[in-house]
Amino acid sequence: MSEMKEMYYRRDGTAYNNIMEWAKDYEKQDRRIAEDTLSDGKWISTVFLGLNHNYSSGPPLMFETMVFPSKGNFEELDTRRYSTEKEALAGHKEMVEEWNAKIKEEKERKLRKQSRGEK
Repeated sequence: MSEMKEMYYRRDGTAYNNIMEWAKDYEKQDRRIAEDTLSDGKWISTVFLGLNHNYSSGPPLMFETMVFPSKGNFEELDTRRYSTEKEALAGHKEMVEEWNAKIKEEKERKLRKQSRGEK
């Protein structure tokens, strides 16, 4: 008989005993951990999922950072998942830094093209 993996979690990483208890608590929580809007309008959001999104071996993945074209446009550009809130906050910061660097590189590329008279 295989061991059943826990699915429903609190933010502190402890598992719920039943889905009804989880649902009641989950409904009341503010699940957003962090959010940033970048200079080009891209929106980076980190949330507590409450569900284990690790479907293989390893620790539960209950937090997620996603990058979107803008707030309200949920076309996913990038995603990362984490096991703890501390990892999620560090991952959010890292994602902001990476995407800010991409924005800077794109602006510099456009300026170089313009200086060469390219469109």
